[in-house]
Amino acid sequence: MKDIGRRRFVRTGLASAAALTPLRHALAETGSLQDIGGSIVSAPQATIYTAREIITLNDARPTAEAVAVVGDRILWAGTLEDVQRVLGDQPYEIDTTFADHVIVPGFIAQHDHPVLAALTMSSEILAIEDWVLPSGTVPRVKDKQDFMARLTKAEAEKSDPDEPLLSWGYHPAFYGPLTRADLDTISKTRPILVWARSCHEMVLNSAAMERGGVTRDKFETFSPSAKEQSNFEEARFWEQGLFGVLPNIANMVATPERLRSGLEITRDYMHAKGITFGNEPGGILSKPVQDGVNEVFSNPDMPFRWSFIVDAKSMVATYSDDAQVIAETEKLASWYGGMTSLAPKQAKLFADGAIYSLLMQVRDPYLDGHDGEWMMDRDLFERAFRVYWDAGYQIHIHVNGDAGLDRVLDTLEANLRRNPRYDHRTVLVHFAVSAPDQVERIRALGAIVSGNPYYVTALADQYSKVGLGPQRADSMVRLGDLSLAGIPWSLHSDMPMAPADPLFLMWCAVNRITSSGRTAGADQRVPAEMGLRGVTIEAAQALRMSDEIGSIEPGKRANLTILDENPLSVDPTSIRDINVWGTVMEGRVLPVGEAERKASLSPSQNPKPPADEEINRAMLNHALKVVHTHL
Repeated sequence: MKDIGRRRFVRTGLASAAALTPLRHALAETGSLQDIGGSIVSAPQATIYTAREIITLNDARPTAEAVAVVGDRILWAGTLEDVQRVLGDQPYEIDTTFADHVIVPGFIAQHDHPVLAALTMSSEILAIEDWVLPSGTVPRVKDKQDFMARLTKAEAEKSDPDEPLLSWGYHPAFYGPLTRADLDTISKTRPILVWARSCHEMVLNSAAMERGGVTRDKFETFSPSAKEQSNFEEARFWEQGLFGVLPNIANMVATPERLRSGLEITRDYMHAKGITFGNEPGGILSKPVQDGVNEVFSNPDMPFRWSFIVDAKSMVATYSDDAQVIAETEKLASWYGGMTSLAPKQAKLFADGAIYSLLMQVRDPYLDGHDGEWMMDRDLFERAFRVYWDAGYQIHIHVNGDAGLDRVLDTLEANLRRNPRYDHRTVLVHFAVSAPDQVERIRALGAIVSGNPYYVTALADQYSKVGLGPQRADSMVRLGDLSLAGIPWSLHSDMPMAPADPLFLMWCAVNRITSSGRTAGADQRVPAEMGLRGVTIEAAQALRMSDEIGSIEPGKRANLTILDENPLSVDPTSIRDINVWGTVMEGRVLPVGEAERKASLSPSQNPKPPADEEINRAMLNHALKVVHTHL
């Protein structure tokens, strides 16, 4: 009975899920699978799913022919004969729906931002890459002329002449500068707002400036830094300038209707990519905005669960008393319910600036000599780390540059020496630029990594020429070195910074093919199985949920992703092209396209909620705070 003992048959509560007799006693007294069958009393019906292939990611039994599910839990996985023998006299049915498909553990979206994703996905998407949405593929923008033509078409197709047009995805580094004058050629009467691909810059046309009351007098009230990061004549606002204009544009960008529609699009998009569990690090700290998210994400018909990690940076900045920081953090659990929850004992901090704007803190200078930025002052960062460390929290840290990583590792080591903790599992998030000597230090300190492999695909070519140079650009997100050192790592998308598509993330990590088609840092490529683990069991480990999700094992939640092909046996360059049939989420079979409501910007059948400018501002403010961590 060694197999059953190591699969947490009792520890994960399967006895309750399957209505078995006291299984601890039964397992102690029996010595065969047949005996277990005889111990079942009035057991509920099980469903046995068979498939062409089942990849369990259970080291003791890596593949299977069948998996038995009781309620929302996995009972057993193995050969069909083994599964039937375990069930014994328990009633069951064999479901062959997936007979021609491949079953893998349910995909995990470890790090994504629902509000920001909702606002961008519900806009007119005109971006540097294709976006494959449930409603169809939005092809990438070829050049500025293509952008202008497609935005002009979108404006002409709007029936309401007063409805603002919001577009997301323009990238000046790819297409050249965009100004108010450009947008005025499309319309002088309809407000048009173009949100850059990085989300840290917005360009308005004259109608949007007039609608928002962004006058020269208003501009003169901006803070000095907001003025410096704005161009009034061109109607371009970035970084602090974007925060400065936020009160004037919130009602055109962030409304309850747009949030709900965008969340539905995001929900359907993620389900179509096979996601069965997701998480936002640095969760929402506005109760009305969280309530708006809960309207969609807490709903019982959600095809996946979603958790939120507390924004520890904001908490320590708000409360000067250390005990109050933790007390207020724990109170946030009451904000969630249904399919949403607060990730227990987990906190998010920020080290240095982001990769998209080349503001990481790096050891060696940038090619043009500019300086990076710190997201938190050292004293605030060190206080926040200490407060949450001493309270036993797992700490997730946004860090992108090697100098930023030095600060994080120094702080981790100081706290380990001051207050040793076993299996603290501190997560280094993003992991863009690092140095070889830091890999061994990460291992020695017991940290783990959540990397974004899309950085290589999207940015290695450009950053080889500007910013980093070829060597640093090509070695970004050095997963190969982590693997050789035995350091656990997982993958995330940071949606909408990259598509929340686990198969695409696998493809990026396995191939490291850049936008030009070359391979960057071939020695940092990883095998397909490790890529699959990065969006399943290792992502679960990073969220301290590996006893519940991430692999197909007895007692875990019945979360499965159903694919047309095996990502471990196809040509590695074809991984991103594998079709997702759907998912099984805690026992519910959810084919792609059938479980979702149609997501659109058309008016809801529900009564329109009263306009609340404060809520709209809070919504956009949260989105821009997320953006600000990526500047």
